[in-house]
Order: sequence, then structure tokens, then C-alpha cells
Amino acid sequence: MRSLLLLILLLPLPLWAQTSPLAPHTAEYQVNYGEINLGGARFMLLPPEGDFYQYKLDSDLSLLVLSDKRHIRSEFTYQDGQLTPLRFSHQRTGTGPNFNEQIAFAKEQGKIFSRYKDEKSKLDYSGTLYDALMVQLQFRLDLAAGKEPLAYELVKDNEIDDYRFKIVGKERMTLDSGVYNTVKLEVVRDSTKRQTFVWMAPDLGWLPVRLTHFESGSKQLDIKLAKLSLGSEVNNQLAKTE
Repeated sequence: MRSLLLLILLLPLPLWAQTSPLAPHTAEYQVNYGEINLGGARFMLLPPEGDFYQYKLDSDLSLLVLSDKRHIRSEFTYQDGQLTPLRFSHQRTGTGPNFNEQIAFAKEQGKIFSRYKDEKSKLDYSGTLYDALMVQLQFRLDLAAGKEPLAYELVKDNEIDDYRFKIVGKERMTLDSGVYNTVKLEVVRDSTKRQTFVWMAPDLGWLPVRLTHFESGSKQLDIKLAKLSLGSEVNNQLAKTE
């Protein structure tokens, strides 16, 4: 179940034609394992306070007697097209061991303080780094700006990992939630046994509308956009949770 969540690391069109990746929004997704509906995941980008942003992910997945619930939070700043991480938290409950992850990014000190499954780590902060949630927003900003290469270093599990993407082509995607003009991308890996594809909609601020993951040619995971709310709708949802 944990690997499923990591891959989730990614309608009137005239209204959304100029949507920025950093516009406040809530995106809800249906998560399937093959043809089996596991549950859903909800991403929420809150209205900013100056250059300060908060991004949230809540998911609730289950399969027979197995369950997996996650609450992930990311805090970061934005300046000149670049996101800078501040704090990250990840709480997991369900079948098997529960765990928490906490990360504090001290850029001025050149250090990252991480705690994962009760193990502490202090990493060097050098170059451009992200947490496992807000990297999705930087990815979208870079696509909107036409930047290449699409390569990112992110901190997770007390380590620094790198992820790379390549553009495969364009595709018109029809889902229950709507029809989208998308750009298809693939996660670059050394092995061909695992393949992950993601379809991003430029008209929606490069929002991912679908993600599929294959193991040895067999589809294991299929995540589809179910609902998207923007602007005042996000404020209304936030007010209901406070």
C-alpha cells in the first residue's frame, strides 16, 4: 500500500484556461488497483499568505482486510518560479506498522533535519531540493514554463532521491470527470520492468488527470481525476473543516 501512495506522487474549460499551478484548488482522485476501486485521495492547495503556501494530501485506501490512511502536509515559499521547502509531515495509519515522518529544511544553515519511523537523520542541504508532496507543484510550474530537463531531488525516508521525467507525446483523455487535452509523460527508470505514466492537462495549470503504473507489463495502479474545485470553492471547503 505504501508504494501506491508514493506514485500518487503527480468543467467549463474557458474558466480554467489560464489556471496557474499555484492557484488554490482541491483535486480529488479515484485510486484503482487493476479494476478494483481502492478508495480516494484528495490534494488541497490552500490560499497563500504572501509567498507562504500550504499543500495537503489526505488518502483513504482499502483492499479486503487491508487499509491505509495518510495525512501529508507541506509548507513552502515561492519566488520567481521556484519553490523552497520549509516543513513536511507524513502520518500513516492502517494495516501493518503505523509511522510518522517529519522534515525541517534549514536552508540558511545548510541542513535538513529528518525523522522517519523513529529514526533521525541530518542531511546536507545543497542545491535545489523538494519534499515528496510539493515537488508535484514545482513539476507543474516547470512544465508551464517549458523548462528542461525535468529532473528533481527530493527528501523522503531520511534520504535524498532523484526523479526524472520525459515527455512522451500528446493525448486527448476521456474520463468520467471530463475530456482533457493532455501531455503524456513517463518516469525515467533504469529498468523497464516498472513503468509509470502521467497525463497532465495544460488547460488546468498542468494538473495531473491520470496516472498509471505497470509492473512487468501488467497494470497495477490507475489513478484518475474525479473532481476539481477552484478559488472560492476551496475557501468554502476550508471553512467547513475549521
